Amino acid sequence: MSNDEIFAAAYREHYWAVSRYVARRLDGRTSEVEEVVAEVFTVAWRRRADLPTAPLPWLYGVARNCLANAVRGYGRRRRLVDRLGHDESAHGRHIVDSPDTEAPGAWVHEALNRLSPADQEVLRLTAWEELAVEEVAVALGCGRRAAAMRLHRARRRLRAEIDRMCPPTVSKERSHG
Repeated sequence: MSNDEIFAAAYREHYWAVSRYVARRLDGRTSEVEEVVAEVFTVAWRRRADLPTAPLPWLYGVARNCLANAVRGYGRRRRLVDRLGHDESAHGRHIVDSPDTEAPGAWVHEALNRLSPADQEVLRLTAWEELAVEEVAVALGCGRRAAAMRLHRARRRLRAEIDRMCPPTVSKERSHG
């Protein structure tokens, strides 16, 4: 099979997985998803001779880099808009959620958001993308042992954040005497 055919097969097989990966990380900025996914596959096309036999973890690694570029660009644009004084609240588009609008499982996302970006990513790769440790290592560009250790530590920190947010209740059945 030629490099072009290998790329085409990878594109057909993994386009939607890469799209979901990007969409989950852009947190509501859906207008940028297609742009980032296009960049991922542009890089894959340029490097089609380097595509591994199991390309999905490699594509996730490329997507991580493209997302980092997109997030930096978004931050630059946001700072520019703020400096110009044209933020959303200046145009009457500031929306405040009511207390009862919390989505189911929001506390898990809140705990996850309290972690470092590196911890968030390793947890998302295993939970959202359902990658094995070996595949996480490919996506992160590190060795298997390093990926396993990052995952272990990230899980431990997530557990600590959850415990901090939802402390165990004190048993009411203590003996009084």
